[in-house]
Amino acid sequence: MQLNKERMIKLLTNTARTAILLWICTIIQIYWSMGILTDNTSSGCLNCSFFHDAFFISLFSTLILTILFLPLDRIKKNSFNITAKWILLMAVWFFWDYTIFVDRESSWSTYDFKAEIYCTMYTSALPIIILSAITLIILHLDLVLSKLKK
Repeated sequence: MQLNKERMIKLLTNTARTAILLWICTIIQIYWSMGILTDNTSSGCLNCSFFHDAFFISLFSTLILTILFLPLDRIKKNSFNITAKWILLMAVWFFWDYTIFVDRESSWSTYDFKAEIYCTMYTSALPIIILSAITLIILHLDLVLSKLKK
């Protein structure tokens, strides 16, 4: 009974740590990549501030990514585990950056789909790559430190 309680506490602690890190990094990523659009009006909600959108996008992303990361944590092969998390993280962040770009920029202009993707990729590629790497390094700090000690 004591062992199950300890495992549950460890799981909840790791899940909370993952969720907090994802939430913080998602807000930073959104502001870094799409911060140029903070003064633009949202086409979906004329009264919504950029912070409002970033806050709720971060909460939703945190919930989804934390749930998706839980089964991946059971995978013992670290390279697959980390690669899958990296792809998920980058895909979710790019999707939200694209959504923000469409909502705050291209819906008020004459962008086609190709131009929307290009502009989103241009503004968000570097922040997504750097912050996703930092996020995964922090999430797997014990693994990184053990590799550095060798």
